[in-house]
Amino acid sequence: MSGLKDLDEALASLDATPQGTYVFATVPAVPEGITPFAVIREDEGVTVVVSEQEARDAGLPLDETFARITLGVHSALDSIGLTATISQTLASRSISCNVIAGYFHDHLFVQADRATEASALLDSLARQAKGWLPSS
Repeated sequence: MSGLKDLDEALASLDATPQGTYVFATVPAVPEGITPFAVIREDEGVTVVVSEQEARDAGLPLDETFARITLGVHSALDSIGLTATISQTLASRSISCNVIAGYFHDHLFVQADRATEASALLDSLARQAKGWLPSS
């Protein structure tokens, strides 16, 4: 398994990058003509995570919008504590955080109107973590 496992190294390398605004919508099946960022199949139905513009074009509900923040760090899927630390940091400022983990990167979905604040908190967390690492 590739990717960083050390929590301090992973935090120091977050490289949080905003990637646009998204909508989570529940649908009976993935609508034709959209390219979801993610598809989650549950017993109750199918959830698509799609850009706000694609959701608008497809007539999907726009009840809530979320900013996607992609972490540039390649953390191992079996690393311990990264998403917990990030979630706790954001929760301390009442910012929701929904995480979708890919093989190479984690993708955070936070309230769209709090994206700038969330990115700043993650940048601050990364700067702090760099201070925890031993000097080379």
